[in-house]
Formats: sequence, C-alpha cells, structure tokens
Amino acid sequence: MCGAKSKSLIFIGLLFNCLEVIFSANTGFSMSIYDVTSQSIYLRWPKFSGASSYRVTATAVNTVGHSSLAHFSDVTLKGTLTSLIPNTIYAIQAEAIDKNGIILAETQIMQSTAPDIPVIDQVYSKLSNSITVEWRAVPGATSYLLTAQDGDSFIETAVTNSPGTVMGLKPATLYRITIRSANSGGKSQPSPFRKAKTVLAAPILSVSSPSCDSIAVSWKAVYMAAGFSVSLIRSDGLGRMLKENTTNTSLIFTNLDPGTLYTIKAYAWNVNGIPGDDFTYNQRTSPNAPADVQVAFNSGTLRAIVSWMPTEGALTYSVTASSGLLKLNCSTSSASCTVPSLQCGSEYYVSVTAYNDAGSSKPTDAVSLKTIPCAPVNVLVEEDEPGHLLVSWSSVNFGHYYVVFVKSDDGLEVHCNTSHTQCHFQSDCGFTYFISVFAYNKAGQSPLGDLFNYTTAPCCPSDFRAVFVSSDTVQVTWAPVRGAEMYQTRAVGWSSVVLCNDTATACTLSALQCNTHYNITVYSFSEARGSNTSCASKCLATAPCSPEIKNISKEALSVISVHWQANNEEATYIVTARGEAGLWHCTSSGNSCTLINLPCGSAFSVSAIARSPAGQSLPSYSVPLETAPCCPNDLILTQVTQSVTNISWSVGMGAQTYETTLESPKGQAKCHTLQNYCLLGCITCSTNYTVSLKAISETGLTSSCTYQGYSSSACCPSGVKLYRLGSNDIRVYWRASDETINYNTDLHGSKGNFTCTSGLSHCDITEIPCGDVYTVVVSPVTDKGPQLTFCPKKIYSVTCSGSSVGMVIYRGKSNAE
Repeated sequence: MCGAKSKSLIFIGLLFNCLEVIFSANTGFSMSIYDVTSQSIYLRWPKFSGASSYRVTATAVNTVGHSSLAHFSDVTLKGTLTSLIPNTIYAIQAEAIDKNGIILAETQIMQSTAPDIPVIDQVYSKLSNSITVEWRAVPGATSYLLTAQDGDSFIETAVTNSPGTVMGLKPATLYRITIRSANSGGKSQPSPFRKAKTVLAAPILSVSSPSCDSIAVSWKAVYMAAGFSVSLIRSDGLGRMLKENTTNTSLIFTNLDPGTLYTIKAYAWNVNGIPGDDFTYNQRTSPNAPADVQVAFNSGTLRAIVSWMPTEGALTYSVTASSGLLKLNCSTSSASCTVPSLQCGSEYYVSVTAYNDAGSSKPTDAVSLKTIPCAPVNVLVEEDEPGHLLVSWSSVNFGHYYVVFVKSDDGLEVHCNTSHTQCHFQSDCGFTYFISVFAYNKAGQSPLGDLFNYTTAPCCPSDFRAVFVSSDTVQVTWAPVRGAEMYQTRAVGWSSVVLCNDTATACTLSALQCNTHYNITVYSFSEARGSNTSCASKCLATAPCSPEIKNISKEALSVISVHWQANNEEATYIVTARGEAGLWHCTSSGNSCTLINLPCGSAFSVSAIARSPAGQSLPSYSVPLETAPCCPNDLILTQVTQSVTNISWSVGMGAQTYETTLESPKGQAKCHTLQNYCLLGCITCSTNYTVSLKAISETGLTSSCTYQGYSSSACCPSGVKLYRLGSNDIRVYWRASDETINYNTDLHGSKGNFTCTSGLSHCDITEIPCGDVYTVVVSPVTDKGPQLTFCPKKIYSVTCSGSSVGMVIYRGKSNAE
C-alpha cells in the first residue's frame, strides 16, 4: 500500500512540477515548508494533541535507496532535513507519535531541492553602473540570482543564463559578487564570492556654442578620475576628428564650421589608465548672421516684410524692429517675416538674428525703415471770412507734404496739395463740407485720421419784403435759403429791438414804435453753425405816432380851433370832424388847425392823424364836439289878445329848448319852452319890442338869435256903445286909445253885416235893419295885416219901432269873450 501511495505522489509531483501538495489523514495534522536549499529542506508543523514526538522522513523520488530520517520532541515544531541531493524531488512524511509509539496522525508533502551551487568563472565591469558575471551552468537551474554587496548594502539581480549583469551599481566602487542557482523548489546557497570594481562614471557634459565657429565643453569632476579625453567630429562624418586629453574640466574647440552639427564624446580614466563610461553629445554650432537683409513696407497695413538670404544651420530667425524703447519682433523658420503693428511717424532699425539649438548669431547690421506719417492732428476748420474756408493742422513726423480733401454734401470734391500746414478753399453758404487731411512721404500715405465736417453758415435771405399790415406791425417775407433751419427777423430801433423767430419764411413784427427808423435784418440759423451774421439790413421807418388832441376851442361862429401834441418829425396832421352833417377837415404841420364852416346844431367826433412819407398814423382818440344849436330860420309873432302875443318859430337844428324874450322900455316878456312856440303875456299894446330867442342844446350850448323888432298892435278902444241916430241909422261910439289912427267898426247880425271906418271916436252906420241882435267890435286899423280880432265884442239888440229903429239895448259881451 505504501508503494502505491509513493507512486501516486511521484506522479502528482511530476505533473505539477514539484508544487507543494499536502496530504492529511483527515486528522487535522499538517506540515509546511518555509525554505529550501540545494541539500536542505526546512519544515514546520503545528502541535498535535497527545503527541510526545514527531518523525519526519524524506525519500528521493527518482533516486533509489536515498532517504533521510529525523526525530523531534514534542516541544519542537519545526525541523531541517539535511544531506539531501541537489535538484531532487523528495516525498516528505511527518508523523505525530504518542508516548507509546503509536502514530496518532501523519501528513505528506512533495518538495524538490534547489540546484547545486554555481561556480563563478569571471567578473568584470565595463560600465560604471554594472558588473558582469560569467559561470558554468548548473543542472536543473531555471534561473540564477546575482548579488553585488557593498558593505551593508547589496543589489540582487535574477538572470536566466551566463553571463549576467548586475545593474544599478555605483561608479568606481568595489563589490563582492556571489551567485545562486534557483528552480521551482528553491535557491541554492551562495557561491564563493569574487571581488570586482565598477569603472569610472562618464563625465556629464555641458556644451554650448559661444560663437558660430566654436563649441565650449565643460563638466563636473568625476570621482576617482585622473584625467579626461574629449573628442569632436562632424556628425555627417566630413572632416577630421579633433581630440583633446586634459586634466581640466573644460575646453573649447575653435575654427569650426558655423551652423554645423558635431558629435562630442568624452570619458574619464583612473590612475591605471582604465577608461570609464563615455558620454556622447551632439552639438550644433550657432549660425552665422543672415546676409542681404531687405525691408519692404506695407503702408496699408502698417507692416514690414523683411527678407534675407538663409544661413547654414539656422533653424529659426528673429526679426527685431526697434524704435526708441519700443521693440517689435517676429519669428519664422523661413527666409522672410512680417513685422506687424508698426507705428506711424516712426523710424525703426530692423535687424535679423539666426537661431538654432546652439544659440543665436550676431544681429545683422540694422536697416533703417521710416514708416508712413501719422494722420495730422489738431485739425482746425474755420471760415476766416465768409466764402473762405481755412483748414490748418499740426505738422507730423516724416510728413513731407500734405493733401487735404474737401467734399461738399452735393458730391463735389476738391483737394489741396501743400508742404505747409494750412490750405484755403472757396466755400458756399449753407453747405456741409467733409474734410480729411493726409500726410505723405516716400513710404506712402498716412492712415485716415478723424473725418471732420464743417457746415458753413446758412445763406442770408437776399431779397426780403417788409410790408406794413398795420401802423405798428410789419410782415416780412422772403424766399427759403440753403442751409437754414430757422430764421430770426430783427428790427433794431434807436431804443428797442423786436425779434421774431420762426422756421417759416415769413415773420410778423408787431408792437413797433411809431415814428421810428428800424434796421430790419433777416438772419438765418442752423443747428450746426448758428447764425449767419453777415446778412444785410433794410431801413424801414414806421408811420408817425398818433397825435393826442389836447384842446378844442371855439374861435368864432362855425370856427373851431383844434390843438394837439406834435410828437412826430416831418409829419403833416389832418384833423377830421365827422358827424351826420358830413366831414370837415383842416391840415397843419404844426400843433393846431382851425375847422371852419361847421354847421350849427351838429355833433361831431373830432380826431387827428399824422401823415408822413413812411405812412399814416392811427387816428387819435376822438374828442366829441357839439356846435351850438341853429337859430330858427322863421319866427312868427301873432298877437292873440291885446296883452298876449303868440310867438312860433321853425325848429332850430340841435336845439332842445328855446327861450324867447320880448323887451321894451315898458317891460319884458319871456318864456322857456320845449316846443317851437310860446305865448307871452303882459304885452303892452302899441309898443315896439325887441325880439330875441335862445336855442339851447341838450348839453347847454346856447345860440342867441336876434330877430326884427316887433310892434304890438294898437290898443282896442274902450267904452264902445251904440246909439240910435235916425229911423234906420246907428252910431257906434268909443273912446279912442290913439287919435292918430283909424278904427274899424263891425256889426254882425242875422240880417246883415255892417262895417264903417273912422278916424274919429265914432262911426255911423245907416240903413241898419231893426229887430236884430248885433255883435259889435271896434278895432284899430293897422297897415300890417288883417284886422285885429281880439278887441272886445259886445252884443246889442236893436228893436223896431214900426219900421224904424227902436230902442238899442246892451245885452252884454259875446260868449266868445
């Protein structure tokens, strides 16, 4: 049974290439391996309950009759199997045994020993950080472990075959070198050591090309180095190699080709002359300065295009344009470059420098570049006089001459070319001019500066008309003018100014002072330029001031004198009396005039105007004028009774009341009435009277009217009586008031009327019928008219006595009395 188990273990061990496989009899007892060498296997196990000792047996699987047995007490839990055969698979069995020798538990494991210990043939150092080891191969070894030890530190490297190299060592250092073989089972013990020293470290070069034909090489000191060897050759193999040995830490190779790549190799040697690591470095010499530098200026973009001949070995080029403290650069790998953002009015010095990885060439000799001038500044546009536009500006650097372009808003453009800093242009009113100023030199035209616009003053209304629409108001009209947005009409008098602002082409100036000379000007305005102050004026005189009537006086009948305040120069005054009766005028250049032949009884409105070549004033305020009433044309006096006289008259124009007076030395008779007649009593008969009448107006104006004298009628006789003279005759008797006059006697009866006239105090009437009643009137006979009718009338009855007159009987006065 043990044989079958051994064969099974051998098969499994070969199948898994000696992997550790642990077998246990399900007792919980196990074993593990913690180290393996060429002839030893190191084991450990856990304490097993009841066991007083442990027995371990190792049996070679592929070698007959070779085994190893070891016993251990119960306090020992690990052990070592020795004197084993290298590179051999062993079946290892561990048993837990009690004090009676009974096996309590057991376990098995398959383990191969490590290969045999290698033997070093030779060790040497070719590099400062490594040592190479050579040895004979060991059967069964799948790898080798090389160890380099320096004091307490060591470096271990695994390799698969000889030779092998330990890396990561320190330069110029003595190491103890050992080797162990290894397989899947473990590692052998180290071989006997061999000593070896690493070579010197390579110098670390710092290389530069201080000039286009030299290379400078420097390095730091190398530990244990006695000297250095540095060689230089063109990388393309052309030319000869240059080699220098030195104990210094720097040197310079000169007379090299510019812009050429060189390979530099350097190493250190020790006191025995053994060379150390070498250090190789590729260095290019700096390039030569470019040749044939050309500068072209683009005035439109303010850029400079710089070109040159390429130089050997240059990788890039840098162009520098310097102007004072300002520097502009551009870089390129080609043979031209554009320097942007140049400033106008500047002089630049342009140089080109070639670059490669070694450094830079010397800058080329500077080429002067003058840019275009800057746009002129402080541009001032003004009209030094109307119609003349002056454009001035400040001079600019490198400006050789200037061109000014002036374009009007109607599209017409003119220009001025000058080396000075001002230009004159003809201009028209009411135009907007767009002005630009450019400076020029050989480089070209300056950039566009500020665009100025200048609007000339608007044109003046050239032919305006001023027409009076009233005495103090003038309407001014004119035609539209170019450039005007508003107009101002100004009337300037000796003490006042009247203004009118409007966008229309007409303006009315009101409240002008009368009798004043005005200078009237129409100014045109624009928002851009303001007023055109060169507009011409027209002189206009206002009409005279209205006169003020101070007094109206009556000089005579139908003659009125009018006085006024004369406050105008060279004026003629016309006074007008206006009424229903018509118009009456008088004219004077002074301060009064007389109205004549004014009709009586009329009301007038009197006003005055002043007239001059400038016009006519407004009428003065009217003053009312009333002429005295007219005297009645016709006045009739009629004696009504012996003491009463009736006066009547025609209507007097303008009279409201009348006052009539009859006056004689004997007395006066007067009446005041609204009517056109009046009865005056207390009239004395046979008396001469003066007749007067006053026509009185509503306002109390009076006209005294005198008429032809009036004589009252003769007195009526008194004591009239009838007497019978004969059979048919009657005598009428009276007492005469005046013996110088005749009296007329009238008898009126139903049977007839009878009359007789007599200068005596009686009158006889014959053949009068009797038997009738008679009315008897005796009245004086006048030569001025009809018979008086106001003398007393008496009634008498004449009876018959037969056929004759009988008695005459007084019957009293007539009823009419």
